[in-house]
Amino acid sequence: MIWSSLLSLLVGLSVAIALIATNDPASISRLLLQAGWWMPLVVALHVTQIFASAQAWAPLIDDPRRPGLLALARMRWIRGATNALLPVVQAVGELVRAQLLARKGVAQLRVIASVAADLGTEMASQIVFSLLGLAVLLLIPHAGSDDTLRWAIIGTVLGAGITGVFMAAQRWGLFRLVETMLPKLAARLGWNSLGELSGLHETVVRLYREPARFWRSGGWHFLSWLLGVLETWAALHALGVQATLAEALVIESLGQAVRSAGFFIPGALGVQEGGYVLICALFGIPPDKAIAIVLIRRLRDILLGVPGLIAWRWGATARPKPGGNMEVSHDR
Repeated sequence: MIWSSLLSLLVGLSVAIALIATNDPASISRLLLQAGWWMPLVVALHVTQIFASAQAWAPLIDDPRRPGLLALARMRWIRGATNALLPVVQAVGELVRAQLLARKGVAQLRVIASVAADLGTEMASQIVFSLLGLAVLLLIPHAGSDDTLRWAIIGTVLGAGITGVFMAAQRWGLFRLVETMLPKLAARLGWNSLGELSGLHETVVRLYREPARFWRSGGWHFLSWLLGVLETWAALHALGVQATLAEALVIESLGQAVRSAGFFIPGALGVQEGGYVLICALFGIPPDKAIAIVLIRRLRDILLGVPGLIAWRWGATARPKPGGNMEVSHDR
């Protein structure tokens, strides 16, 4: 798993470097310097997304020891830092936040159920967000060929299908398989103990019997995606692109879809850069500025992610509360 992650990282990094090198790197550097004063706003807007996502997770944690919003936001922050900066596939961030929640004393089965359900509602809300972006794209002036739009529609439909299958599988038996497979995966990632996982399927099904939890979660996730539109709008204006909110919505929604498609590459390196070049071309935004938008986001990831990783490692030395027993070994 480590070698495959490193290989995909190397491929993605090579693609990203090639895109930068062939699209006027001097201009990209000037654009990033020009955008410097906007970075505090970009970072602040992303922090609001973290809190909205934490609020989305809360209804799915069916445990009296559920932490407060600030603690959940910290876990989402560390999850994002792990996915953005560590040379691992993005799914590892979900295991990290599960471990952090378990250390707060939340029952192990409820931890896993909440993370899986939250991932499902996040995916579902992203599909709605992508559909909104496509609808807006059809209503506003844009360049580009019909092929670009066709592939965007195909990608969104496929994503919707995958999300539907994932959520249905959660309800109808996926976690019977997880009860067997997760301990093996966790052992490879250095988890000391997962304890007994029998009953996980029933725990997930109990959540699905309360659909109001999922509606609240999905609503907060959708708000988080919309806040990302403001972040993209700010990044565009930082680069001198006088984009409308509608254009920012299209770029953000389709750009996030591209990033999700590159989940198997650490940080979606190369995939995100290439995707933004194609998407921004719909509005006449040149490749150097499209790449600069991605680099602004990566700089934001570094500014927020490095402290997040430090907080994760620092918190690993704290004594966990009774109840959860999911531990990550830091010897590797």
